Amino acid sequence: MRLSTFFIAAALTGPLGQAQQTFRVATYNVENYILEPIQNRPMKKPFAQAKIVESILAARPDVIALQEMGKKTALAELQAALKAKELDLPHAEYLSAFDPAIHVAYLSRFPFRKIRRHDNESYLLNGRRLHVSRGFAEVELALGGYSFSLITAHLKSKRKVAVADEAEMRLQEAYRLRRIIDARLKTDPEMNFAVLGDFNDYYNSKPVKALVGRGKSQLIDARPGERNGDTGPNLINAKWFPRNVSWTHFYGVEDVYSRIDFILLSPGMAKELDRANSWIPVVADWGHGSDHRPVVATFVAGDK
Repeated sequence: MRLSTFFIAAALTGPLGQAQQTFRVATYNVENYILEPIQNRPMKKPFAQAKIVESILAARPDVIALQEMGKKTALAELQAALKAKELDLPHAEYLSAFDPAIHVAYLSRFPFRKIRRHDNESYLLNGRRLHVSRGFAEVELALGGYSFSLITAHLKSKRKVAVADEAEMRLQEAYRLRRIIDARLKTDPEMNFAVLGDFNDYYNSKPVKALVGRGKSQLIDARPGERNGDTGPNLINAKWFPRNVSWTHFYGVEDVYSRIDFILLSPGMAKELDRANSWIPVVADWGHGSDHRPVVATFVAGDK
């Protein structure tokens, strides 16, 4: 397949001075990208739609996982708007689970080699059977001889509900997703995959800890940050995260910025991560589009 067929995110030098192909993966909660009002969720206004497009263009992904997508028609409209701005992501995957209003989806430059739709995941909580509201969308893709998989999730929000404790629901959803992760690693410990999306909790929380795991099956946090000049490790305590700007979400009620959107990598795929070209785009008036920001990671398309 000709190299020009694909978008090249960056050029890296291989062992013989050969340029190595790279690709970008992004995740983005587009905050109720809904074209027809449903439940208590309003229609996405045109200026908000335009800002979503601008934010995705700033990321220039080859594959993007989307959360809070409305109907398939909304996904198709976003896809067309991006193409009109010369970002052609012709392949789409859309998962409809138990939430009637918002869904997870993908847009991709590369065709999907395999699709697994985890749209009927459930768990017992206090003797009651509950379902993973948005499900998990799993896709396999390939770039030349390099194959990788993505699993996207939008875990239970921190909004209280009558059916059960929201934190316990989010934890149980994380456990269900971790079972899928463990199954993949059991089949192939070197499998290339990323678990990405809106986990609605912090890195040190029980749900995110459950997803990260421990030991040889522990996932690696890509943790991109803003390209604002901050570099290097935390000089105060090397065990802590660097003090660069990595927040992904703004909660207006509390006026709080936090990191709840993640790209977690299998041990195999983490070897191909290009941290220098992984970042959070800084877009003026980003919040006019969504209360989240895109998260972008770049990878070398070759097993190491």
